[in-house]
Amino acid sequence: MKPGIFRNIALGIFAVVAATSAFAQDYTLNVNTALATSDPLYKGLEAFQANVAEASGGRMAVVLFPNSQLGPDEDVLEQARAGAPVAVVVDGGRLAVFQNEFGVLGAPFLASGYDGIRKVVTSDMFEGWVKSLNEGSGLQVLSFNWWQGERHLLTNKPVATPADLSGIRMRTPGAPVWMETIAAMGATPTPMPWGEVYSALSSNVIDGAEAQFPAIVGAKLNEVISNVTKTGHINLITGVVTSGPWFSSLPADLQTILRDEALKAGDIASYGTRDSLEAIEKQLTDEGVTISEVDVTPFRDATAGVYDKLGYGELRDTLRAMAAN
Repeated sequence: MKPGIFRNIALGIFAVVAATSAFAQDYTLNVNTALATSDPLYKGLEAFQANVAEASGGRMAVVLFPNSQLGPDEDVLEQARAGAPVAVVVDGGRLAVFQNEFGVLGAPFLASGYDGIRKVVTSDMFEGWVKSLNEGSGLQVLSFNWWQGERHLLTNKPVATPADLSGIRMRTPGAPVWMETIAAMGATPTPMPWGEVYSALSSNVIDGAEAQFPAIVGAKLNEVISNVTKTGHINLITGVVTSGPWFSSLPADLQTILRDEALKAGDIASYGTRDSLEAIEKQLTDEGVTISEVDVTPFRDATAGVYDKLGYGELRDTLRAMAAN
């Protein structure tokens, strides 16, 4: 038999297998995240994947793409707005350009830990923001209770006060609330995709970054920074956000399944993150990273004006009270 015939048979078999896989479920949602598979939050995404398949009787498949394999968060959001069956794990700052209220979730020193901020993102007030986001920008929040931890300063020199950040080019997401926060703390905000941070630090394009403990080890930033200053300046709560038009096209029962399972998986991810922090901090210390506890009062005072500057003064008081109850 000629080699070309073998090739044609192989291609034919591949086509049959691909077609069979395509019809194994009625709907597929591709979920993008900047996180590595080692991040405890990723375990929640795996639970979401498994539980959606089970709850839908195999009609809905969730496919996971770690390490931003589908592209930067902003690009995936635009794909979602255009109706693509994609979702992304994203913070409120990136959504604020579409619905301003979401930006307050990334504002400095809003809350600490998971339980308080969970009350905010499962409230009736928050659900009103979700509805407005969908109607105004074609984006649908599945759940927003994916807590990644409190973010700290990553540098190659000790930092004790905001004055120590003068002249430090610090990577931050490009959303206004993040950039204003980093600027108020004393550093020069330098927006760039998360996937570029390691190389930018190693080549001195930037002097520092800020991130939560699981992300530090997930991106191996302990290889290119020597100091972590525990400011906890942003309590990073994120959500799984998909296409509004695509979501609306789904049968009602699948819409319910996606939102219910996203909420359940968010708890799995968040409590898993909480339980991992002590071990991660010990790992970093054992690997030679200096982790410093500092008085955060000067940082809190320095960033207090961010809320009013971005129009979140009234929301700050409401949400802090909600998280504290």
